[in-house]
Amino acid sequence: MIKILIDTCVWLDIAKTDKGEKIINLLEEFIKEEEISLLIPEIILTEFNRNKERIESEAKKSVTSHFKKVRELVFTYGNKETKNNILAELNNIDYKIPVIGDMAHYSISRIEELFYQAEIINITNEIKLRATQRALDKKALFHLSKNSMGDALIIESYLDYKIKNSAQEFGLIFMTHNKNDFSLKNGNQKEPHEDFKEIFDSPKSQYFINLTEALNSINSELIDEVEFDNDWELEPRGITEIWKSEKELEEKIWYNRHQIRSEKINNGQIKIIEMNQFNISNANSTIINEIWEGAKKSALIVEEKYGKENLIWDDFEWGMLNGKLSALRWVTGEEWDNLDT
Repeated sequence: MIKILIDTCVWLDIAKTDKGEKIINLLEEFIKEEEISLLIPEIILTEFNRNKERIESEAKKSVTSHFKKVRELVFTYGNKETKNNILAELNNIDYKIPVIGDMAHYSISRIEELFYQAEIINITNEIKLRATQRALDKKALFHLSKNSMGDALIIESYLDYKIKNSAQEFGLIFMTHNKNDFSLKNGNQKEPHEDFKEIFDSPKSQYFINLTEALNSINSELIDEVEFDNDWELEPRGITEIWKSEKELEEKIWYNRHQIRSEKINNGQIKIIEMNQFNISNANSTIINEIWEGAKKSALIVEEKYGKENLIWDDFEWGMLNGKLSALRWVTGEEWDNLDT
């Protein structure tokens, strides 16, 4: 078992990257297999909570901003022959933007679920005093003339946990993306700063700046398995594809209703009438002749398009078709249960 402390900056980077979901999948699998457990100092919870709304907002703005620039460039400089096709595809992407932007929100919620499973390190007065002494001595993380108290509390929490659990068999890993503050000043950035040598002084306490490398050092085979199992990405559907599926469902559901009406005409439940015989009071039990003839022609078109053998459903399948149509219409902005055809 390895206990791993992941710095706030890493969690925030995971939340805003489009590959964050894969990284979270890895962490979840390693925890499930009891290869690792998470250590979370209280300061990380505070910092993450303070920054998560900004990360969500920036993720959405970034996607929208890039998309807007691409659209403007295509519209201004695009080849006349291909411009319309490109703009049509951009319209599909435009529809996906809110979903893509919401991926950061989804990643944040999954990260917070991991926090609930973690072992929380309380920031004691002893930890605060050591962090303050580090500042007074101008040691890393205070070697760059900036306020790094938050980072100091994180590394001192790690050291405190290491000291108090030195007799235990488990190993420890400290993981950060903050190479400027934590890594070797002049040299291999995968190595910790000289001021942290006493912290990372044995194989039981290791320093990493790449999470995948850290997990690979623990169990490379499990990484291969997880990456194989998750060798796919869910991508939001384009609006063109959604409209196409909605149209198909609408036609098939209309056809089914047409067949039901045909049966009712044959058994006398619905009567075919002329236009001058129509009355709103008996609309449910009659159909105007011209409308019925047009409906029969439309039914033949549907049969030719999909094949009559593919237009037969049992009650369950009929319910599924209606549910799919309702869902697609909801996605495009309509209210639930709109099944008009």
